[in-house]
Amino acid sequence: MYRYDEIDREMLADRAAEFRAQCARRLSGEMTEDQFKPLRLMNGLYLQLHAYMLRIAIPYGALRSDQMRMLAHVARTYDQGYGHFTTRTNLQLHWIKLRDAPDILDDLAKVGLHAIQTSGNCIRNLTADPHAGATAEEVDDPRIWAEVIRQWSTFHPEFTYLPRKFKIAVTASPKDRAAIRVYDIGLRLHRDDENALSFEVLVGGGLGRLPHLGPVIRQRLPVRHLLSYLQAVLRVYNRHGRRDNPNKARIKILVAALGPEEFARQVEEEWELTDKASVDLPSTELARIRAGFAPTGFETLSPVSTAFEAAKTFDRAFARFARRNVLTHKVPGYALVNVSLKAIGETPGDCSADQMDVIADLAERYSMNEVRVTYEQNLLLPHVKLDDVPAVHAALSAAGLATANINLISDIIACPGLDYCALANARAIPIAQDIARRFEDPALAETIGELKIKISGCINACGHHHVGHIGILGVDKKGEEFYQLTLGGSAEDDAALGQVLGPAVAADKVAPSIDRLVEVYLRERRQGERFIDTFRRAGLPVFKEAVYAEAH
Repeated sequence: MYRYDEIDREMLADRAAEFRAQCARRLSGEMTEDQFKPLRLMNGLYLQLHAYMLRIAIPYGALRSDQMRMLAHVARTYDQGYGHFTTRTNLQLHWIKLRDAPDILDDLAKVGLHAIQTSGNCIRNLTADPHAGATAEEVDDPRIWAEVIRQWSTFHPEFTYLPRKFKIAVTASPKDRAAIRVYDIGLRLHRDDENALSFEVLVGGGLGRLPHLGPVIRQRLPVRHLLSYLQAVLRVYNRHGRRDNPNKARIKILVAALGPEEFARQVEEEWELTDKASVDLPSTELARIRAGFAPTGFETLSPVSTAFEAAKTFDRAFARFARRNVLTHKVPGYALVNVSLKAIGETPGDCSADQMDVIADLAERYSMNEVRVTYEQNLLLPHVKLDDVPAVHAALSAAGLATANINLISDIIACPGLDYCALANARAIPIAQDIARRFEDPALAETIGELKIKISGCINACGHHHVGHIGILGVDKKGEEFYQLTLGGSAEDDAALGQVLGPAVAADKVAPSIDRLVEVYLRERRQGERFIDTFRRAGLPVFKEAVYAEAH
């Protein structure tokens, strides 16, 4: 993993000290809330329904064990003993006292963590494929390039006050595990016709009030020109973005208004005027960053583990865990082990301080000191020997972290919703819990197979409902919570926006409606079809009829 240097450490310490002084002025009454708000947001501190919420950046979702332990310490000391991992691979703490915020930032800075640029109209936390460096599919390690962008974009003076918030995701595999088409900029590394490494650049994706999938504006960008091209994109956006209307200020609105071709033309024109040598990363600096991600410590192992195979034979729970949560590593004899934060009846994405400590210990002992956060609100141990997977499973099981449901119906994405968020119209957490309980039988869940449910408590779509196989959006109807269902969405390489099924249903009708949708799928599906495949073939009407056949 990349290790931050003395410059980074000094920067974080200075920023924390600056915010301590600002908090003191607010607490003394010297500064009003209106004056304080833009300052606290620059440090990731929100004021929500019941308390302050702190959003901690986890760049490209990668954590060392000491960093995970620090998150556990902060959650235990300053919050209510847990944190919430989000679809942006951040960690949110929802019960922060303002007087504690400077101490939290000081503690985070000790291990190279912070809350900088997790809010505001700037380039936010960078995300990447959580399988980076561990999958044979990738053409390069996308974390390298995410780190390049992180260093370039942090405190970038020209892009500190953009028309709206700005998000970038990077992948290097044909299979999209970073949802790049729903980002302001999505970057996919690939080999071009001459086998040179280049980027496919997508611009103008985003969910929320007006969802868009990002179109490709350049098929082959030489990797050496990444930063100068990103600068050109952001300059065109900064020049034309709608600062007069926050609801129309995202780059997706600009790209849609100009059209992808015209937007791309303006970017190319801006790029041609750029002194690329003054912006693009020198090869020596790229080599320095790349060295931070060089794989080390892998042993030469047999691709088949006797211990792993024996555990599958004699332990049914482990066999199910191996099927659902364990994936093939690019190095023979190793595996990627998914840690589900979706235990039946629990809040999706929540992780207690004690559980964080368990995961930190497992990462240190079994996974080369590394943990990943996925945008599906789960965790991942990326480098586990197959021989060690049974021991990892046993420890996870003891901590309540061995739910074998990755990509199944109870592996639900959900935002905090009206239980925490001042912007929400409806609760999301209880809906997710109701659905998970209805399908808690693991045999039934495996029979259903891959089915991605995503829930948002408001139109801002923090739960990615637009791109769920089944999407659920909370809406307010005269003070009552209702939920609009959409079908057929996807955030992966077959990305699509879901279609509205029909009128919104009451909260107590959501789980029964999911039941009916599943019944239709099981009745209509053909050999090998996932839910989304059956929906695309059979069409919306057959599913709609099942849900609305009787009055809600």
